[in-house]
Amino acid sequence: MDAADTARRCADAMYAADIASQRLGITISDVGPGRATATMAVREDMVNGHGICHGGFVFTVADTAFAFACNSYDERTVAAGGDITFLEPVRAGSELVASAVERARRGRSGVYDVTVRTADAGIVVAEFRGRSRSLGEPMLDS
Repeated sequence: MDAADTARRCADAMYAADIASQRLGITISDVGPGRATATMAVREDMVNGHGICHGGFVFTVADTAFAFACNSYDERTVAAGGDITFLEPVRAGSELVASAVERARRGRSGVYDVTVRTADAGIVVAEFRGRSRSLGEPMLDS
């Protein structure tokens, strides 16, 4: 099995058990070794008192892309930390695309950057940096 197949199998196994992402309507549209793309439509029930998407939902779609990117090597990996910078407000009806890319992976630690854009205009609405830690356990049963 090559690295791309491993990444896809890990994503499929993770998504099948990821009830939170499923319920929020987050999908994984692309995955490969050290990278992943997650999409999410912003619904009316995700809007805060200012009439814009609650930052927690923007964080969640970024964190989801990060999670699938750092779990693409058949090593069960969790977040050690994450930071986000919000750049633009997002309205209900927008679709967000979070693209994660690995910046460094050494030993059990990794660093990943995620850019969150609107699907239609490609406007960057947030930048996220995640830090990962491998648990040293395989994800797949193969």
